Parts: sequence; C-alpha cells; structure tokens
Amino acid sequence: MAQYLSATENKPMPPSTPAVESGAKNEHAPALAFDGSIFGTESNIPSQFLWPDEEKPSLDAPELVIPTIDMGVLSCGGDPLALSKAAAAVNEACKKHGFFSVVNHGVDLGLMDKAEEYMDLFFGLQLSEKQKAQRKLGESYGYASSFVGRFSSKLPWKETLSFQYRPDVPSIIEHYLVNRMGEDFKDFGRLYQEFGEAMNKLALELMELIGISLGLDQAYYKDFFAENDSILRLNYYPPCQKPDLTLGTGPHSDPTSLTILLQDQIGGLQVFADDKWHAVAPVPGAFVINIGDTFMALSNGMYKSCLHRAVVNNRAVRKSIAFFLCPKLDKPVMPAAGLVNAANPRRYPEFTWATLLEFTQKHYRSDMHTLDAFSEWVEEQASKNEAMP
Repeated sequence: MAQYLSATENKPMPPSTPAVESGAKNEHAPALAFDGSIFGTESNIPSQFLWPDEEKPSLDAPELVIPTIDMGVLSCGGDPLALSKAAAAVNEACKKHGFFSVVNHGVDLGLMDKAEEYMDLFFGLQLSEKQKAQRKLGESYGYASSFVGRFSSKLPWKETLSFQYRPDVPSIIEHYLVNRMGEDFKDFGRLYQEFGEAMNKLALELMELIGISLGLDQAYYKDFFAENDSILRLNYYPPCQKPDLTLGTGPHSDPTSLTILLQDQIGGLQVFADDKWHAVAPVPGAFVINIGDTFMALSNGMYKSCLHRAVVNNRAVRKSIAFFLCPKLDKPVMPAAGLVNAANPRRYPEFTWATLLEFTQKHYRSDMHTLDAFSEWVEEQASKNEAMP
C-alpha cells in the first residue's frame, strides 16, 4: 500500500522540545495490519513501531497539575463569584498549556462506564471483522490500525474506531455501525450515539465557560458551534512488551477545536509543558479537556493547542474515548473582533474546518506546527489563485 508524504515538510522543533512524528514516502512498503491480540504478546517490536532514542517515551514523567473545574457553576442561580473563579482558572490553563479537567458535568456515570466497557465488543473481534469498518485513505471515520497506509515509520501502538457526529443528523452513529457492521451492532451504535449526544451537550456548555473566560458573551462560542461536524473516537492501546521503545500516539496537537477525553484508570496521557513531559493522571468520573488548533485560531492565538502524546504499558490494555468538537465544515473560522487589537493583531488567515481537515488527512501529519504549516499553505494557495488569469 502506498505511503503518503506530507505536502508540507514538518518544521524542526526547538532544541528543548522533542521531535514530532514524521512520515517518509515509501511507494513500495508492504501493507501492515496491527492486530492487538497478537502484537500485545510479542517481545519483538516491528521496526515500523520503533521510535528514535531522542523521542522514546518517559514512563516515569512527573504529574502535570491541571485545574479541576466544577461545571455546576453554569447552573441557573449559580454563584457569580464561583463562575468568575472557574473562568479565570480556565483562562490561566488555556494560556499556559491548554489542559484542564471537569467534574459535576452532568454526564451519567453509568453511561461513561458502559462506553468504556463496550469498546471490548468491537476491538475484541477478529481483525477481518473489524476491517468491515475500515477507514479509507483520506477519511476521518472508521476503523484504523496505526494509520497504516499513510506512513511507514514511527507508527502508533493502537487501534481506533471513529464516528462522525452531527447534532442535526439523528442516529448518525447508530446508522453508520449498522451499515458497516450489521444489525448485531445496533445496540452498540445506540450506546455511542447516546454518548456522542452527551459529549455534544457538554462541549457546548464548555464553550459557554470558555467564552466567559475570554471576556466574550457567554453564548458567543455556544452559538458558533451549535451546528457542528464533530468526531467521536474510541482509542484502544494493547499492551506492549517493550513500552519504552514505542508510543501509543506520537506527539501532536489536536487540529480540532476542543477535545473531551474520557480515559480509563490505566493512565498514559502525557503533556509537554515547561520544556518537559508530564503525565495527566486519570480521575474517576472526570473528563480531561484540551484546546485544539482550530480554537487556537478562533482565540487569535490567546489559547494554546498543546503538544501531547500517549504512552503504553506491558500490563494491560488502555482505553480512552475522545470527542473532538469541530465547526460546521463550511463555517468560516476567524477570531471574534474583541480578540484582535494592536497588542494582539490577527495571527491566522480565515479558513474552514473542511480545508484544515483535508490538509491533515491528505497532506500533513499532525504535530505541534500544524496550524502554522496550514496557515502558510492557505496563504500560498490564495497567492496562486490571485496569480491565475
């Protein structure tokens, strides 16, 4: 299967920062299939999954202290002082590293437990069965094993199953699973449809809080994302007998707007802050929230899309579920007028999520420079169009 080379070369990172994922073009590389049930017990790690010495994981990374926000501050009749303090904590975290956690979020704990438990029903299948939902090259939905097909080196030690979520399309996840996997997956689809709806509701509430934190109207971002074209992704990291040699997910910032992450109690999320890697410890019943590249553009660079990665272990499967809030595909992405001034001039060109999504799916392997590389690409395309007769 042909490998895909980034159309824009990944920029070198500062000396103090670990290098990011890079893909090498290899038109004759053989197709691989990452089967967690087999790879999880192998002591010989295939070379495609080995990372360079300078990028190998630090399994004993110190813990990153991130603020925990009580979402109850948004309730009717809530304490204005508590809301102000929560917004200030979000502002500080998003300017520094873009990560915080939330509790009292209104998502049913039983639904959270089932969403984690049901993952085994899919990822425990034979590989041939999982491949019924195989993601096609250039798409962002379906089953993927280590993104094989685009890259031939530094592959992630994981399997994923991704769904498109749109609030204006009823039962979109349920219908997708039945169409790809059959009627036996109807209940599975219903569960993740319900989970997606809960994530969408929470995401819009978070956008209210984030709007306040930036000094904007509480409804500004909630209205912006009321119509959205988002992604729900199940991440499955099998055990690795040599976890110090590979990574579950390589260093990157999310190209999306906002990520809501449910991680199990195994742990593995790491964030690069203050020039070193830190672990983000799982907290029962809480979600980890982080800013993505698209929202960094919406905030005119005030809020940070931070470098993060996932490490694996040799003891147990690690599972996580991510909801990536994204704008409607054709909605223009530009900062609010109140966030652009002489002290903070406009930093990024106007774009749509559809264009950035295509860029990351077909031309560029997401890293901490995605938004800058994309901005340059957008401006280059605009210049070419202007030059055309």
